[in-house]
Amino acid sequence: MTTALLENTTRTALWTGSVIDADVHANVPTIETLFEYQDELWIQWARERGYKGPKGVDVAYPPKAPSTARDEWRPGPGQRAATSVEELQRHILEPWNVESAILTCNYGVDSLRHPDWANALARAVNDWMVDQWLEKDDRLYGTVTIPARDPEAAVREIDRIGAHPRVKQVLIPVRGEGLYGQRVFHPILEAIERNDLVLGLHWGGTVNDAPTTSGWPSWYSEEYSGELSNYVAQMISLISEGAFKKFPNLRVSMLECGFTWLPAWGWRLNKEWKGLRREIPWVDRLPLSIIRDHFRFAAAPIDAGPVEEMEKVVKWLGSEDILMFATDYPHRHDDDIAEFLGILPDGMKPKFMADSARSWYGLPNAR
Repeated sequence: MTTALLENTTRTALWTGSVIDADVHANVPTIETLFEYQDELWIQWARERGYKGPKGVDVAYPPKAPSTARDEWRPGPGQRAATSVEELQRHILEPWNVESAILTCNYGVDSLRHPDWANALARAVNDWMVDQWLEKDDRLYGTVTIPARDPEAAVREIDRIGAHPRVKQVLIPVRGEGLYGQRVFHPILEAIERNDLVLGLHWGGTVNDAPTTSGWPSWYSEEYSGELSNYVAQMISLISEGAFKKFPNLRVSMLECGFTWLPAWGWRLNKEWKGLRREIPWVDRLPLSIIRDHFRFAAAPIDAGPVEEMEKVVKWLGSEDILMFATDYPHRHDDDIAEFLGILPDGMKPKFMADSARSWYGLPNAR
């Protein structure tokens, strides 16, 4: 039984409480979709160059790869899945009776090197998201797309659209030109905190630099499996650079990276910090404790192993609030959500399915 399709069961048979989906996607159908939200200059540029949009998304999510979208959700040959609010309603919001959902549009503007054009595209994506998604379904809460290569422009865009009452998050691709804890990115972190938004660290990113922390892999399977190392590197950077000392209200959502790796990796980080903390005295408590306070994990993919082992993983997380339910629509994850719910402590189930995300994103109580 998969998370998204509710195969072999029904929503009410699986769970009768509230459901908040912490990660669903809106995909821009074509570059022309954004023309009404752009100045004429950028429309001419796209037309004259035959530009079809940033390449980053197709690199991170190969269009025909099974993991990119379920066959059941593909509208037709050559068409992207999840390009309209009606599809999202039909595939996820209605079957799951979703109370609220955090919507992201991973358009890959960071893979466009022209700074002004990337900024214009980010602005257009955000205006399209508000106009064609948030205004059409009040269960949806949006995520700001930013030109991550240009911190100054990114801050302007966060301040411009971040004040919208239904915008709750800033999307930052995990694969970037630098580590986001470093000081050059602090203006972005400050803008996120100032606007009371969440930093959504998300799969994908620039196509100009190596997709791993150690160079270029030979195969897509390596790249797909190795993306987790980028999440680890970014998390270490945010902790070690003192981002949470400087921005004590900064909240980070880890999206599309699972969570089963966290206990073992967190134990190692705690161990090494004990011997090396003199170098980073501002990290004045166990790193895993900082993670439990400042990070949440959208549990898609769950990557569940045997039940008896998953029970240990959940226990080792050390927090009933750290996981948030997510379908990651329209991407394919064959997670057995019924089995996973079965191993959660009773007190953790409502937190996992809704309460943690509601608190983390400042969402209203169930209607």
